[in-house]
Amino acid sequence: MALLGKLLKNRRAGETGLAWNAPNLTGPETVRVASPDFEHGATMPLAHAGKRSGGQNTSPALSWTGTPAGTAQLLLVVEDPDVPLPKPFVHGVFLLDAALTEVARGALDQNSATAGVRVLRSGNGRGYLGADPIKGHGPHRYVFQLFALAKPITVVAGGADPESAKPRAVLDAADGVLARGRIDGCYENP
Repeated sequence: MALLGKLLKNRRAGETGLAWNAPNLTGPETVRVASPDFEHGATMPLAHAGKRSGGQNTSPALSWTGTPAGTAQLLLVVEDPDVPLPKPFVHGVFLLDAALTEVARGALDQNSATAGVRVLRSGNGRGYLGADPIKGHGPHRYVFQLFALAKPITVVAGGADPESAKPRAVLDAADGVLARGRIDGCYENP
């Protein structure tokens, strides 16, 4: 598998495909997102990696400040822009109650029943998918993007509810971003 990673080393989806750069998700960058598990731009602990990478597939704890008045709902998106695909891989999409200012470690996992957290589909299944880059591909960034929405996402294109919709359909349904913030973690399988 390391040989495949080396062959694809220069192929990356890139930042432009992140939810962060979607026209409907632009807004002031006044929300400050932090984690007690890693600093912005630093390596995430093994516990937050996928099981194939030897991790526990446990979502990191996150906290934030600066959510503006009038926020109806928070949208949290986790993406890997370094995957060798046309678009960043979605490691999780979550709808959060506007009153929340943090989520505990593991609160975004598939079987979590955390109050105020709606665990939606990811690129492969439901809930948080831990870091699991191809061996030898180099470091990957995992971008945790938080959007404060003026109106909640209750339905997506075609009348589907967010729980059954594909991640990109949920992102497309978001409208009225009041503020946003992000924290990037890194992980590499040598």
